[in-house]
Amino acid sequence: MAATGRRHLVQDFNHFITCYLCRGYLIKPTTVTECLHTFCKSCIVQHFEDSNDCPKCGIQVHETNPLEMLRLDNTLEEIIFKLVPGLREKEEQQELEFWKKNPPKENGQAENLTCQRLGLPDVGGDDGDGDCGGGEEDGGDDDYHRSDPQIAICLDCLRNTGQSGESTVSDLMKRFIRCSSRVTVGTIKKFLSLKLKLPSSYELDVLCNGEIMGRDHTLEFIYMTRWRLHGENTYPMVLEYRPRIDFG
Repeated sequence: MAATGRRHLVQDFNHFITCYLCRGYLIKPTTVTECLHTFCKSCIVQHFEDSNDCPKCGIQVHETNPLEMLRLDNTLEEIIFKLVPGLREKEEQQELEFWKKNPPKENGQAENLTCQRLGLPDVGGDDGDGDCGGGEEDGGDDDYHRSDPQIAICLDCLRNTGQSGESTVSDLMKRFIRCSSRVTVGTIKKFLSLKLKLPSSYELDVLCNGEIMGRDHTLEFIYMTRWRLHGENTYPMVLEYRPRIDFG
């Protein structure tokens, strides 16, 4: 005999899937790692512009930069989209409408927006300020990764001395950048290629403490497993790049 039970409604779970700040369904749910309270990403980022405390429990999240203590909860996001019919489509439509109203105005801006979405500085001339792009004219909403936990890195050039006839890569005019901790080594390589104006066939290696890093390694992973474990290493994290050496 099959067990009978009350059919649950979405409203039965509202307490778990709504934002304490806006009272709507959690959009890009983001958790404060200090207290594990979760809010819409845009809501908590806006709150931290004026306060370093969790809006729900009042605990101080970070003395200076509470954004470093935020983590996106992709699993919860998928659960909410499954529980609330049409929510995913509604959000995608709103995003599409935003881009229709805010198209790239210049040829180079599309390339810059790509780097902004990846959490990297723009790829314009080296006379930029080295910050992630997106000023008041952009509305601040085109930079999807700016509200991610951030990490400061230094990109140092390793001179190529082992392959005669091949020109060495050059130093970046601005070696220090601040970007999303979710950025991968593959993205760093693309950034370097754009900044240094390298041909598409030119291969680079990115190293940390002399060890070549894999393309899919995130900066957070490298910091936790390669950089932080060396007690003498300080902040920011130093990554080195060089032309790929062919051992064949």
